[in-house]
This record gives sequence, C-alpha cells and structure tokens, in this order.
Amino acid sequence: MDIFRSPRAAQEAHLHGAQWLIIGLGNPGPRYAHTRHNVGYLAIDALRGITPLLPYPGAPATACRTTIDAIPVALLRSTTYMNESGQAVAPLARELGLPPERIVVLHDELDLPTGTTRLRQGGAENGHNGLKSLSAELGTRDYLRVRMGISRPPKGTPVVDYVLGTMDDTPELHSGIEHAAEAARLIVSQGLARAQNEIHRR
Repeated sequence: MDIFRSPRAAQEAHLHGAQWLIIGLGNPGPRYAHTRHNVGYLAIDALRGITPLLPYPGAPATACRTTIDAIPVALLRSTTYMNESGQAVAPLARELGLPPERIVVLHDELDLPTGTTRLRQGGAENGHNGLKSLSAELGTRDYLRVRMGISRPPKGTPVVDYVLGTMDDTPELHSGIEHAAEAARLIVSQGLARAQNEIHRR
C-alpha cells in the first residue's frame, strides 16, 4: 500500500471493480436538501448508511463503494444541478466499463403517488431534465430506473415550484425512500424482473 497517495487518489481506486453503478438524482446544497426533486439523493443516503460520500476525480460527483450480497457497487450523487446530471454519471460509467443494464438511477416521479416505487428499464424521460441529461450523455435510454413517487402538484401550482418545494416529513415519504433503496438492492442481487415482482406488489 502506498501511504503517500492522496485521499482523492485513494477514493478513485476504491471504486475500481464495482460491477454496478447506482445514482441518486437531485440538486446539491442545503437549499435543495429536502425538496421533492432530491428524493433520489435521500435513497442513496439510505443505501450507503454511515459510509461517507467523497469527491470523485474526473467527474462532478461524490461517491462511495459498498457491497450488496457480496457484489461490489458504486453509489453516486452528482454535484451538478439536476439538468446536468449526465455529466457526473457518464464519465464514471465509462471508467468502470459498465453497460446501461448495470446502471440504476433513482429519481422523483410526478406520475406516481408519494411513497409508491416502480421499476423499469429504458423508455421516455417524460420531461424529467435529469433523465434527459443522462440519456444524452450516456447515448442511450436503456439504463434501469427506480421511479420514486412524489405525486402531482395541486391545481394551479407550477411543476418547477412543486418539485423544488420542501417535502412534508410523512410516513409515506419515509416508506418510499426505504422501498426505493430496497428496490436498488433487489435489482443488483436478483435482477430487474424479480425486483419488479417484489416491489410492484406493494
């Protein structure tokens, strides 16, 4: 072991060998920490536990490595704003040599009730700017998605104001975050079809 390596270099090496990349979408900084757009960030926090996220060289992101059923996994949160999320994901996916079916994205979903989790591979982005950026930077829509319901805004409330609004701390919110984290674990350990069967029954 080279004791003279910098912490940043050590973090870069630590992710090597990861067989999956799990990304939580959101906006950085305390202003956005508890907004609806940031539920993906919160699901990554549930997955990582006490393992810290550290800056990742070569990408605007913080990351850590964990294991799911002994499978090495990289967990990632971008440090870009939502509409530039792909700039954080694509360099790391290329460096790790991961195909889209090994990339799992956790993100907010207006078309699902708060607390509901649904899984799929590919498909349209439905106006979600974070997903649009990912698709553009990765050159494909075929990555896996953990869709975290935040419900539609009340009539007369602009979508932008709603997704950037602070969430109420409710049991539905907490269960949704836990279900999304569990969904990501199931995808890695059992595959998408089995994960869908388990999560979609709820």
